[in-house]
Amino acid sequence: MIYTVTFNPSLDYIVTVDQFELGKTNRTSSEQLLPGGKGVNVSTVLHSLGIENTALGFLAGFTGKEIERRIRQSGVSCGFIFLEKGCSRINIKMKDFDGTEINGAGPDIDAASLKQLMERLDTLNPGDTLVLAGSIPASMPEDSYSRILEMLKERGVLFAVDATGDLLMNVLPYRPFLIKPNNHELGELFHVTLKTREEVVPYAKKLQEMGAQNVLVSMAGQGAVLLDAEGCVHMLPAPRGTLVNAVGAGDSMVAGFLAGWMEKHDYSHAFRMGVSAGSASAFSEFLATEEEIRSIYQRLDETAESI
Repeated sequence: MIYTVTFNPSLDYIVTVDQFELGKTNRTSSEQLLPGGKGVNVSTVLHSLGIENTALGFLAGFTGKEIERRIRQSGVSCGFIFLEKGCSRINIKMKDFDGTEINGAGPDIDAASLKQLMERLDTLNPGDTLVLAGSIPASMPEDSYSRILEMLKERGVLFAVDATGDLLMNVLPYRPFLIKPNNHELGELFHVTLKTREEVVPYAKKLQEMGAQNVLVSMAGQGAVLLDAEGCVHMLPAPRGTLVNAVGAGDSMVAGFLAGWMEKHDYSHAFRMGVSAGSASAFSEFLATEEEIRSIYQRLDETAESI
């Protein structure tokens, strides 16, 4: 079973405003309400690919109830903990206007609720996979990811972590099965600028040396690179297509990789599935469907099996 954790899920209010003007009353020409959060996105795409999983995390208030309703409606199992105070956040995302977003802060997560989540995670079994994705809310301890991995490190659980900066570096000693920085995030870790797939490789290797088993680096229009646990380097150019919505593309890549690994236990296949899923979501209004992902997979051309 795969479990995803999203500490601060959201209800994303995605709007199109024609000729937006600051300081004036603007009206929407289209609106969408979708459950959001990195772990939630991973769960949604995994389900689309036929992989059973459960979404965990914290919800609160009437917005939390609506988030859970919409996630369940999509077919994903939920195990969220409801907080006694506050409301889950609403994020406003403006399409077709320079990427402007207004993200809510979300509810405070109290110690008792965090303990409840830890107890739930303490029931994971060997062979389960845990996906930790996104930032840690200010109301939670900064080392929450490390605490979770410390508790589970001897359980035979696979860890996938999609995080940045110190949050990512601090989980490396726990030998996560998968980490997925993009090239900019990877460069920031080592104070360099990485523009090509070849430039990414030595710095991804450094993360492997620090403990990561598989390092998957997304590079938007430059494609992606995987350094796998067997020592091979895989590279793919970006599939051809029109960018429609980049939100959730990285989360989709994580889901595609994990689904591919579960299908064949083959890193080349998992990599191609990850790239296909990430690209399919970027080319879609919503998160990618299985049909869209498999379609891109069929026309991928892997340029380098290993280096």
